Amino acid sequence: MSIRHYTPRRRARGGASPLLIKVMGIALGLTIFMQIAYPLVDGDVLQFITIASVLTASFAMFLHGVAAFGARYGWSMLGITLVFGYFIEQLGVSTSWPFGEYSYSSTLGPKLFDVPLVVPFAWVMIAHPCLVAARRIGKSWVFLYGGLLMMAWDLFLDPLMVTAGRWTWVVTGAHVPFQPEIPLSNTFGWLLSGMTLITILHFATPRDRRKVGGSLVAADILLFWTWFSGVVGNLFFFGRPGIALFSGAILGVLLAPYFFNRWVGRP
Repeated sequence: MSIRHYTPRRRARGGASPLLIKVMGIALGLTIFMQIAYPLVDGDVLQFITIASVLTASFAMFLHGVAAFGARYGWSMLGITLVFGYFIEQLGVSTSWPFGEYSYSSTLGPKLFDVPLVVPFAWVMIAHPCLVAARRIGKSWVFLYGGLLMMAWDLFLDPLMVTAGRWTWVVTGAHVPFQPEIPLSNTFGWLLSGMTLITILHFATPRDRRKVGGSLVAADILLFWTWFSGVVGNLFFFGRPGIALFSGAILGVLLAPYFFNRWVGRP
């Protein structure tokens, strides 16, 4: 007769908590659900969805960063991006550089000076998946690829928010194609600030994925959903086929090598 010692089953060393992954999935699902509902509602509900979807998306990307790359990555990415996002926006509103002359309305909730508090969280929502994609294929050009992705993402985000009255621009020169209400300087500003932020994050945060729970699927979903919803929304709900085709082509071309690499490249 032998006596076996019972050892409680533990989470694999270095792995992400199953609860964390479930909460991340719920937050990402809520984000997509609210964005689906976006063109179907108006008034206070639309204002709530606008703010809440940014917060749930940024929360999901923070949790994904922790799950995929560890707690140090998640907290570093969150802190750096929130600080950078706030100060670059405050600089932009105060000096009109690097984006152009613009101002935020009161419909995005409380402000700290001239910038709504929700705005830096939008930077988290955008920066993390763009950094994931840039590190996957960028090699020595992580900063450029990541910055281009952030710029292309904004080609969908900015016209949506301007149309809803969340912020307004003063356009005196060239404008973004099919977006006469947005100056071309905004695209330049997003490219410049995106490259800067991606560079900082690339060197300041861990790069190795966890052995357990380190899947990139959540970032993949948000990247694909941003492209898909931007094209479908502008084509069928917002009546702006030019944006659907122009912005969709740019973001689609940029995402193509990443998804090709994910599907046929290394695991």
